[in-house]
Amino acid sequence: MHRRHLLLGAGALTLAFALPAQAANPAEDFVANNIQAGFNILNDRSAGAAERRQRFADFLLGLTDVRRVAIFMLGRYAADAAPADLDAYIAAYQNYALSIYQSYFQLYAGQTLKVISSRERASGDFIVTTNMVGRGGAPLEVDFRVRTDGVKPLLVDVAVAGVWLALAQRDQFLATLAQNNGDIKALTAHLQAVSAR
Repeated sequence: MHRRHLLLGAGALTLAFALPAQAANPAEDFVANNIQAGFNILNDRSAGAAERRQRFADFLLGLTDVRRVAIFMLGRYAADAAPADLDAYIAAYQNYALSIYQSYFQLYAGQTLKVISSRERASGDFIVTTNMVGRGGAPLEVDFRVRTDGVKPLLVDVAVAGVWLALAQRDQFLATLAQNNGDIKALTAHLQAVSAR
């Protein structure tokens, strides 16, 4: 095994990835290379906060199948949604997801990520298991669900200590829809309000 270190300058945090000489599959490569790139953006103190947020948003949108995840969140309500309502919801979900993922990445900045293993749930659908280690803390398992069955690998979900972010959010979204008689416009307004905070 070899270790690649990225030193982020005075006062910045260090992030290191430990990988086998050759990753077992494209999903493991995808996680190792792209999570590092995300940390690089958030830890780049040569850029202002607004520039870092925009660069991170552009980066994350290139990794994630936002439309697929957004529609998954709606469950059975997606089938009956008017196209205009669905488009407005997906745009609101995108802004919401960017703020959530940016918060998650910032929590782990400066920690060490090691790809441990991966398993294929179905053809082209992988769970990549990593350990995140902070200063003096016990390792925290962080899993990434990656689809490799398209033109390029895409991040679908993240689990911290066994709790999948998209599944937890889906329960919240479905509860909001149930309270509002399945009105996707109400969920869209809720997501817009949360993103604006």
